[in-house]
Amino acid sequence: MAELIMVIDDEAGVRDLLADALKLAGFETVVAADAMIAQTLLRSIKPNLLIVDINMPLMDGFEFIERIRSNGDNTPALMLSARGDRADITRGLTLGADDYVTKPFGLEELVLRVRAILRRSQFVEAAPTVISLGPIELDEASHKVTFNGEAVELSPTEFRLLAVLLESKGRVLSKSFLLNEVWGINFETETTVVDTYISYLRKKLHRDGFEGIRTVRGVGFQLQLEKK
Repeated sequence: MAELIMVIDDEAGVRDLLADALKLAGFETVVAADAMIAQTLLRSIKPNLLIVDINMPLMDGFEFIERIRSNGDNTPALMLSARGDRADITRGLTLGADDYVTKPFGLEELVLRVRAILRRSQFVEAAPTVISLGPIELDEASHKVTFNGEAVELSPTEFRLLAVLLESKGRVLSKSFLLNEVWGINFETETTVVDTYISYLRKKLHRDGFEGIRTVRGVGFQLQLEKK
């Protein structure tokens, strides 16, 4: 069954263009003219991905993402904006978006980004992998994380970040490496999105004496068994 993508944009021309391009690429689509309509639709359907315009009336894209994330909806999201300000990129990613595309954009590039987000958010069924360190266990096949056997709820981005840290446990990973691996950002940026998501993981995983996510000042982050 084809993945379902919801396009949320107040410009009818953009909605139709994206819907047509996505259908040609093999996806199912549903459209919403604003974020309020999208919220109503999300009560009855579960898309695999949201494409969200930032500049919309009634409720902008930032507020929409913030609201659905606070309600526990972790559907992957790609944000669209006519503004290329790095501060907007940081804000969108920090609120829980998975990628950010600036208008005007090429349809081929957008479809490639959509596919990349869906790959990151889906299970690795061919080779299920369980990675663990101390009390933490991450199961890529079932997309579950446990701490001393107790389930821990993580967003798709938090899950991906933890997976990258676990895959390289003991190694110090730079912010630029994590930005590229988790968010697909390969340009120089002063964004604090890595620090923000590291703090999210610490709030959920630093307990019962475990403090394994270590900051190496001026270098990056390391996941280790023992606190140093």
